[in-house]
Amino acid sequence: MDSVTLDAPRPRRTKPRGRHPHNALAATFIRSAPVGRHADGNGLYLYVQRTGTRSWIQRLVIRGRKHELGLGSVQLVSLAEAREQALANRKLARAGGDPLAEKRRTQGMPTFAEAAATVVAQKRAGWRSGRQATDWLHSLERYVFPSIGSRPVSEVSSADVLAVLTPIWHVKPDTARRLRQRIHAVLEWSIAMEHRTDNPCDRIGPVLGPQRDIVRHMRALPHRDVAAAVETVRASRSTRAVKLAFEYLVVTATRSGEVRLATWEEMNVAGRVWTIPAERMKMNREHRVPLSSRALEVLDAARTLADGNPLVFPNRWGNRIRDTFLSQLLKDLDIAAVPHGFRSSFRDWAAEETDHPREVIEAALAHAIRNRVEAAYARSDLFERRRRLMDEWAAYLAATHRPR
Repeated sequence: MDSVTLDAPRPRRTKPRGRHPHNALAATFIRSAPVGRHADGNGLYLYVQRTGTRSWIQRLVIRGRKHELGLGSVQLVSLAEAREQALANRKLARAGGDPLAEKRRTQGMPTFAEAAATVVAQKRAGWRSGRQATDWLHSLERYVFPSIGSRPVSEVSSADVLAVLTPIWHVKPDTARRLRQRIHAVLEWSIAMEHRTDNPCDRIGPVLGPQRDIVRHMRALPHRDVAAAVETVRASRSTRAVKLAFEYLVVTATRSGEVRLATWEEMNVAGRVWTIPAERMKMNREHRVPLSSRALEVLDAARTLADGNPLVFPNRWGNRIRDTFLSQLLKDLDIAAVPHGFRSSFRDWAAEETDHPREVIEAALAHAIRNRVEAAYARSDLFERRRRLMDEWAAYLAATHRPR
């Protein structure tokens, strides 16, 4: 007959039935108490293990959940001290507080806001600009910190995250999605630092439900109106640097940040190439821009702005043009577009008015190839084919309004 291994008997509990005990233990009993848990009152127990180890634990209901708190060894914590701590913990729990969270806080547990600041500091070096760090913290300060910023990061629950996201999930879907990603990142850091073992953001999707995605395109002009917009900017009272930067942005179909931060070191006028370094590109990959004749004329005019300045389009103080300046200029001139929208105008023109293949147009815009298999075989940046495309774009703009 096979032998059967019986489970070891559970420690004997000596909590008396009936009324809850109050100061039931004596100092002499503590030294000789048998194995098991022995109730003293206020949820305080003397826990004697089979190894002879004797310690204090307290059983409490904290915010509707049962918890056990270790209060220390009997060699370090006297009976009187254990009773005093147990009473304080019980009062705090009855008032809606969390003795467990307070204990963790005193042991160096960061708050959610402190953890978020650490995450931003760690990520900052990998971001292309300081604006990303500002956006992160601003969104968290506005929507998240008022609710859970001061809470220990270990105590943030799914209900807490839902309370933050539910009011804006369908009203401000883009903001809500970004917030969820940022909260998730902070809690992932907390898991890595062993402050908690789970991420509540992983469980809230079915509760939040699907969002009705509304595609909001960048404000852009029909491509036939772009030349007139360039002429309007040229005739404006804005600074020469801003006027030239705007036209260069349009004629090269590049992004505002790439133009505002452009340096002379990046320009190869003889080769008619502008090489934008990877750290300034959205896809973190170096991008070569073929320069049309009009783009070269803009660069030639820009050389008179500030001798010796490394920036191609410095403002009147020799610094880079602010990121909002071009947008405000278009708004002031009643041009119904944003700077990024002129890339859309270029894209529409290339698709509607030319026979250039889609891959050439997408390469001109420095868009990533989404198909992984196709991307793996794409070794060329189609530069010479893109040069013909950009020359045609410049000629199209010049066809209606000649430069002054």
